[in-house]
Amino acid sequence: MIENQSDNIDEKESDISDQDNTSQDTSLPKDQIIENDESSSQKKEELNTEELKNSISNNDARLEQLEKEHETLKNQYIRISADFDNFRKRQSRDQDDLKIQLVSKSLAAILPIVDNFERARQQLKPESEEAQALHRSYQGLYKQLVEVLKQQGVAPMRVVGQQFDPNLHEAVLREPSDELNEDFIIEELQRGYHLEGKVLRHALVKVSMGPGKQNSQEEEERDTVEVDIDSEENTSEDV
Repeated sequence: MIENQSDNIDEKESDISDQDNTSQDTSLPKDQIIENDESSSQKKEELNTEELKNSISNNDARLEQLEKEHETLKNQYIRISADFDNFRKRQSRDQDDLKIQLVSKSLAAILPIVDNFERARQQLKPESEEAQALHRSYQGLYKQLVEVLKQQGVAPMRVVGQQFDPNLHEAVLREPSDELNEDFIIEELQRGYHLEGKVLRHALVKVSMGPGKQNSQEEEERDTVEVDIDSEENTSEDV
């Protein structure tokens, strides 16, 4: 009996030792598994970090590209807007020029009528009451016509006594003048007109050539006579 009990005790101790061994044996793989899990998680974190860096770099590159495209489109918009503004201004200016050309052509056709009114006013001298009444009605029509021209921006030139300007005047005659220097206007032969600051019709004028040859010859003869008289007086005093 005693031997049997001792054997049983030995068997129990052996079982306990076996369990301890097995527990030790099973504890080792768990540590390795934990280490493997940690290494795998670290690798995953590294991969995630790398992917995040790549994504950030790609986003930065894409953002830079979009900024360049935005800047290009902005410059194109500014250039197109400036071109359109210039085109609009040019169209408006061309329309204004065309309008002025059409108005100028129409008004220039009326100016000879005004010239005839002015010539008739200078030549006619009504004496009878009937002629004077007709003359007054005639003058009323002339004033009405002049008022219409003023409303359209037409203004007459004042040229007598002014220096000749080929941009404003057209010289028809040239003659000597004792009163005006050379290239000054002596007489207006046909009135010129402005339209909105531009020449509607050039003025036909007579231009001075300065003092004439006859006057200059008389002055030279007078000078020579005075010199001769002075020389005679000097000789007489010497004698």
